[in-house]
Amino acid sequence: MSSLRDLLIQKDFYRVAMQTTKSNHYKVTANINGKNGSFIIDTGASSSCIDSQHIAHFKLVAKDTQMRATGAGASNIDMQVSLDNTLRFGLWSKTNVQIIVMDLSHVNHGLVKLNETPVHGIIGADLLKTARAVIDYGRNCLYVK
Repeated sequence: MSSLRDLLIQKDFYRVAMQTTKSNHYKVTANINGKNGSFIIDTGASSSCIDSQHIAHFKLVAKDTQMRATGAGASNIDMQVSLDNTLRFGLWSKTNVQIIVMDLSHVNHGLVKLNETPVHGIIGADLLKTARAVIDYGRNCLYVK
């Protein structure tokens, strides 16, 4: 019987290593518009987002929106939308990616309290679904296609 890894590699999925944080989140390195960053994988987040203080780092063109964000630990947060971005995990890439830009200080404050390194953003269900993501919790890796 073949392993999950063998099966997914046979089906042309790419393997992405994940690191476990002290808060029991998974973190990955992703490349947005040619710049690497650290991102939490959050299957419960409907939208992927980047902290507003990293707009220049990721070369985002953010436009105002009337929508407000709500999430664990915060609500009614101002947000912007950035269109036409490129997301890359190693050899896998996706163009025309929409990313929400918002203040993630509440997320990073919680990580810092646990002596964790702050993150640039969150990879949410929107991009995980687009990437047909499969999470292998036993081996701490993410597969994308």
